[in-house]
Amino acid sequence: MALHLLYESASGYALFQAHGIDEIGQNTEAVRSSVSDLNRFGKVVKLMAFNPFESALDALNQCNSVSEGIMTDELRNFLELNLPKVKDAKKAKFSLGIAEPKIGSHISEVTKIPCQSNEFVLELLRGVRLHFDTFVKNLKPGDIEKAQLGLGHSYSRAKVKFNVNRVDNMVIQAIFLLDTLDKDINSFSMRVREWYSWHFPELVKIVNDNYLYAKAAKYIEDRSMLAEDKIPGLTDIIGDEDKAKEIVEAAKASMGQELSPIDLINVQQFAQRVMDLSEYRKKLYDYLVTKMNDIAPNLAALIGEVVGARLISHAGSLTNLAKCPSSTLQILGAEKALFRALKTKGNTPKYGLIFHSSFIGRASTRNKGRMARYLANKCSIASRIDCFSERGSTVFGEKLREQVEERLDFYDKGVAPRKNLDVMKSAIEITQNKDTEMETEELIEPSTKKIKKKKSKSAGAEDVDAMAIEAANGKTEESKSEKKKKDKKRKSDEEQSKAEDKLNGFNGVETMEEEAIKKKKKSKDQGVEELQATGDVKKKKKKSKE
Repeated sequence: MALHLLYESASGYALFQAHGIDEIGQNTEAVRSSVSDLNRFGKVVKLMAFNPFESALDALNQCNSVSEGIMTDELRNFLELNLPKVKDAKKAKFSLGIAEPKIGSHISEVTKIPCQSNEFVLELLRGVRLHFDTFVKNLKPGDIEKAQLGLGHSYSRAKVKFNVNRVDNMVIQAIFLLDTLDKDINSFSMRVREWYSWHFPELVKIVNDNYLYAKAAKYIEDRSMLAEDKIPGLTDIIGDEDKAKEIVEAAKASMGQELSPIDLINVQQFAQRVMDLSEYRKKLYDYLVTKMNDIAPNLAALIGEVVGARLISHAGSLTNLAKCPSSTLQILGAEKALFRALKTKGNTPKYGLIFHSSFIGRASTRNKGRMARYLANKCSIASRIDCFSERGSTVFGEKLREQVEERLDFYDKGVAPRKNLDVMKSAIEITQNKDTEMETEELIEPSTKKIKKKKSKSAGAEDVDAMAIEAANGKTEESKSEKKKKDKKRKSDEEQSKAEDKLNGFNGVETMEEEAIKKKKKSKDQGVEELQATGDVKKKKKKSKE
């Protein structure tokens, strides 16, 4: 039976034919020895066809399809063109050697080409990969390495690209850092206690909290300088006035040794570092809570942010946790105890990381195993909802938490819990109602904006109309006022003329006499002027005669 080899390179698909396999034998060790020798391997394996990729994007799509076990149209056409046709009734006289069994099953289903993937074929493909640049002509020495590097970068970048807000790697790193910070803060605070106790040993018994102890040690500094005026500051730090007074009294009769100023400065600096670490731990916890509400809101609502983050970090990712069955999730974190029990044939553990949940602590010793199994079941449901749902909501997590509470009541008091089907139906209804509300709000927002615009336009038009009306009213009022003023002036003029007429009526005789006197004066003046003019004319005549 003839053997053909399909090699998926970074630059394209290549089809090889293996001749004379009997020369090197079917043994894998013989193939390994012959792979390194190009002369021997080149006689056995020969290139039949090569189909280069059109672009880098095409190469990425082909690589993604091969990794997912899907045969593309380009690959199908390439195989059908270069391989002999397979008849339905007869058996094929050849087989196709493939590195990926997934894509081989898909090829055999669609094209009926028999495919095989074993150690012998893998060794032959290893030799093809080693001497590929010699088989394909017109290839420069660095072309294959460049194509492999570019395709590797684009493939990994495409795999990493997903929702940034739902990156569970941040949760894994945060919970690891939170655990290490807890250990470091605990060890550092114990070192501060031991160091400062040489100077003020009585403070350890009065202040139990590590953070408050570091704060008090930094505030007190030298115990000999501690007086009653520092009691308000101590009460602000510790939160209890009686304890502050007790610290002041203990400092007066302390059995500790005196420390030099340099030693006290070093103690204060170390106490400040411990305080900074504890404050950063609080901020990191808040960050973890927000990230868990973004990534796995239902799991966080069911079991808590810290326990949920520990489950995700132990599984490796949220998708890995969603793939785990509830029985695996139940003992996640107790692998050593499980394998020890299997080895010694003892009792297997009932819970792992899930033990830190408050539900198992509240259950009785008899029901702890049952509660762990039930809680693991609900956690697996919540993790799958968080992993594969498009919109994150805490509805399912809250409903699952209610179910766990009901199961606790059932174990303790015998109250029958609700059925899982009814609870899930109510959760789905709530989510559907929320989705409809969101859609209606999204539809209402643009309509309200349009209405506001229309209102603003109508208000503007109304304002213009009002201004025009006011202007018209103003003009009419002005015209009316002007008419009134003119009427008043006319009336006043008429009254004045009437008054003058009356006065003229009383003084009519005097006016007539004055006019007659004026006329007489004018006539006299005219006569005098005429006489003067005639005298001047006579004088001029006499002078001319002489």
